[in-house]
Amino acid sequence: MDHRIQHIPSQALLSNTRSQHVKPKSRGESFKTLFNQAQSALKISKHAQERLTERGIDISDAKWQEIAKHVSEAKTKGITDSLVITEEATLLVSAKNNTVVTAMNRNEAQSRIFNNINGTIILD
Repeated sequence: MDHRIQHIPSQALLSNTRSQHVKPKSRGESFKTLFNQAQSALKISKHAQERLTERGIDISDAKWQEIAKHVSEAKTKGITDSLVITEEATLLVSAKNNTVVTAMNRNEAQSRIFNNINGTIILD
C-alpha cells in the first residue's frame, strides 16, 4: 500500500468541482429575489397556530401574502411589533422576526387592550 500524497493540479480539482455543483437557473429567478421572498415570508408561532385552529380562523394564502407585504413595509419604517387587523382576525406580529405571535377573532379583539405595539396595520 502506497501512503504517499499525490499531487493533483489545482486546476483539475476546480474544474471538476465546478461542473458537479453549478446548477443552471431553471426558472430565471435570481438569488436576490429568492432571498427577499424568504425574508418577507411570515412564520406562525406554535402558539398562534394553536389559536388560529381552536378559534376556527381561516386566512387565505392571498391574504397571508398581503399581510406579509404590509408587515415588511412596516418593518422598513422602524416598526418592530404590530397589530394587524383583517376581516378574519386580529394578529399580533413581530415585524422584527417576521413571526405571528398570537391570533384572535375580531370579536375577541374588540374588548382587549394591546400593549408593546408600535404600529397597526388595518386590512379589509
